[in-house]
Amino acid sequence: MSAWYNKSMAFPGELNINYYKGDTYDFNLYPKTTDGLSFNLENYSVIFTIAEFRGGVGLSTQVQAYASIINNDHIACKIRPSDGRQLSAGTTYIYDVQITNSATSPATIYTIITGTIAVTDDVTGAV
Repeated sequence: MSAWYNKSMAFPGELNINYYKGDTYDFNLYPKTTDGLSFNLENYSVIFTIAEFRGGVGLSTQVQAYASIINNDHIACKIRPSDGRQLSAGTTYIYDVQITNSATSPATIYTIITGTIAVTDDVTGAV
């Protein structure tokens, strides 16, 4: 590797999720630099978006699931039952979790993780 190369991020990662509609599905993300150190999330905001399509297509049907930065070192993500009610069973969605630091100019934006969400219908308390 040349000395001029300085890639400090070890993401985006990929995680494919099997989601049981009506349940809570939660996971934590611990972003790292390429040398394995914790990525400092201070001054960053986070968003967890679920959609049927990538890009601007279907913006009105995107679901904003729960995401929060905890202790500036990890991200807690959650598909809540209320989020799941907006998803159709039998459909495979795509998602990403993205962080933004608006304190930099221009803003620094990274996609931490992406993947698919396959939705299975609930039996008990089906909605």
